[in-house]
Amino acid sequence: MRVLVLGGAGAVCKETTRDLAAYSDFEEIVVADYNLAAAQALVEELGDARLKALRFDAEDYAGMLALFPQYDVVANGLPFKYDYVVNKACVEVGVDGLDLSSEDPQFAMHAEALEKGMIFVPGVGATPGITNMMVRRASEVLERLDGADIFFAAFRCLAPAPGLLQTTLWEFNPEEEDRDEVYFEDGAWRPTPPLSGGRAVCFHDQIGEQMVYYVPHDESYSLPVSFPTLRRAAVRGCFPPHVMALMGALMRGGLLSGRPVRIGETEMASIEVMRRALADSPTSKENPVWAYGLVVEVSGERAGRRVTCTYRSKHPPQEVWGGESAYFKNVGIPLSIGAQLIAHGEVTGRGVLPPERALPTRRFFDELARRGILVDEEIVEEGALAD
Repeated sequence: MRVLVLGGAGAVCKETTRDLAAYSDFEEIVVADYNLAAAQALVEELGDARLKALRFDAEDYAGMLALFPQYDVVANGLPFKYDYVVNKACVEVGVDGLDLSSEDPQFAMHAEALEKGMIFVPGVGATPGITNMMVRRASEVLERLDGADIFFAAFRCLAPAPGLLQTTLWEFNPEEEDRDEVYFEDGAWRPTPPLSGGRAVCFHDQIGEQMVYYVPHDESYSLPVSFPTLRRAAVRGCFPPHVMALMGALMRGGLLSGRPVRIGETEMASIEVMRRALADSPTSKENPVWAYGLVVEVSGERAGRRVTCTYRSKHPPQEVWGGESAYFKNVGIPLSIGAQLIAHGEVTGRGVLPPERALPTRRFFDELARRGILVDEEIVEEGALAD
């Protein structure tokens, strides 16, 4: 079995590559990255004979069509703007794959992928990914699901990589079209601006209590389709306090918009000016605590009683997991686990499916636990006293 890891030497996906080297039985693991030197350095660092480095250009679609059939699984760790095109190429050539986030158009390829007997799973990271599987676990406890509230605390620096800086700017952009459909409630999509719907949530002890806010996120779109009884699906999240303060100030100052501004002889959108400035700022690469926290609350019914299932993640601290890896492992490891489950034929469906409809619950969480990512489950029943 051969796996192709796209962006495999990047900030996030290098943890996928490391996990594949440490835990998988793939016969060949190819680290495909635009930065060939970084890929070669990672291969040398890991010292596994199964690893090979390959220069990969995500803008070359014809190249994808020629390359992908040589592999059994394509694990896409590229920035989210490439999710659709990689998914499309996999379906076109009939090769199984998965990625870290998702776009609605990806699921439009479901019928074609199903006809070819293949599987592609968008969104196998921390959130989406682990959070989707937490809701799937709740669906195995409850007879009916009513609501799913997802909370995340992504404790990383502002700009560890270009794609992650872009993600942060996207989440705070009040003009982003996805802000028209942020969360699902009572059969309708609800719009919300950035920094709305604030709620204090207690994460694991490395992060503590943080204020989280509504963000447009993949889980809000896939979960109501996967579990039709859901009347509510919402995601709220945060970054470290200093990042939240900075982004909030820029947003309120009107600097995270498409409004054109002139810098010398050049005119560009103000958000693009901010992106360039933040990308070049040394402080954008600094962070006191690297960690990832997830809390998911799922409400529903079992045996005539109201039940709430709550799931909380925790992981080794940065002192044990190597600084920034304490954040990136939470994203990269699930992608590796998903690739291994696909390779071993352990998926629960075919086509283009979200994690909650594609991956086996127990095996997924057992594999996370093997790496040190633990998920606690709390089940609380409510009901009237018996006569």
